[in-house]
Amino acid sequence: MNFGVISAIFRKDLIVFSRDRFYVFITIIGLVAFVAMYWLLPDSVDETIHLGVVQTGMDTLFDGLGAGDQGLEIVEFDTVDQLRGAVEDGTDGIVAGMAFPEDFLDPGTKPTVDLFVTAALPAEYEKAMEGLASQLGFLVSGTEPPIDLATHTVVLGIDRVGNQVSLQEQMRPLLAFFVLMVETMALASLISTEVQLRTVTAVLVTPARTRDFIAAKALMGTILALTEVLILMTLIRGFVGDVPVLLLALVLGALMVTGVGLLAGSSGRDFIGVMLMALAIMIPLMIPAFGALFPGTAATWIKVLPTYGLVQAIVGVTTRAASWSDLSGDLAMLAAWCLVLLGLGTVVLRRRVATL
Repeated sequence: MNFGVISAIFRKDLIVFSRDRFYVFITIIGLVAFVAMYWLLPDSVDETIHLGVVQTGMDTLFDGLGAGDQGLEIVEFDTVDQLRGAVEDGTDGIVAGMAFPEDFLDPGTKPTVDLFVTAALPAEYEKAMEGLASQLGFLVSGTEPPIDLATHTVVLGIDRVGNQVSLQEQMRPLLAFFVLMVETMALASLISTEVQLRTVTAVLVTPARTRDFIAAKALMGTILALTEVLILMTLIRGFVGDVPVLLLALVLGALMVTGVGLLAGSSGRDFIGVMLMALAIMIPLMIPAFGALFPGTAATWIKVLPTYGLVQAIVGVTTRAASWSDLSGDLAMLAAWCLVLLGLGTVVLRRRVATL
């Protein structure tokens, strides 16, 4: 490769990009919006369950139940109507309510406890409240449950009690991906414009060769994407934990979206076609980033998507203090996808240029 020629084409592309008001505006406004969105999101998680209660004569029991750091806060109400309204409106974070009848303490009775829940409350909460009501019945009657069951809890994985991942931290991979997607479209539009206007043929009349042209575009796309995502991660406090591993993941991510940009730019026939092609490729790749908002075991087909390794690296380093040994498999898969997408984009663009 002629590095002097590559440098000249790269400088020319920077000038062209700086004169494109649309993408300059989208880049700046997108970065500002993503940073503002991050700082407006909640930065903490309330792990306390707020339970509304209506009861008579059981103050001592409920004072002991709600005391201490047990993740449960009892909020007492005077009437059932007040409790019902509080559950419906979610007042003070109340997620459910229990109304104990006045004869709950009377011996020999079979009282009915009313449970108030919203449609969005998980079924596990209902079962937990039913168990709580039964346990209170045993305490009041002075009898023991039929089985004296002892349990020993073993937490598998990272114990997040008292240290839950906030919505801010969950959004980091998604915001980083949004930034990379914007620069993918910018690179695709730049390539498409040069192909449509046949500017590439004028470039190839000079000592530049097709490989120099493609290398310059790849360099342009990588540097643009990497620069903006580094700025974003700096502004949203993303550089925590094992920073070298995170930097490697971001570099690979920039290379990956550059391959997508080469592919979309060489395949599109006009501005709309380029946008549709870029979105058709990038939208499925957003699934792992959205999946970070709903922690759990990812399906197998999600794990083979190119962006899965990038998301795992960002989440692992910034929230789980993961190291190279923990993420080596994900990074290796991400690097392999970078080679595939860059290779595919290079082949398609080379063939497109050859037909001009």
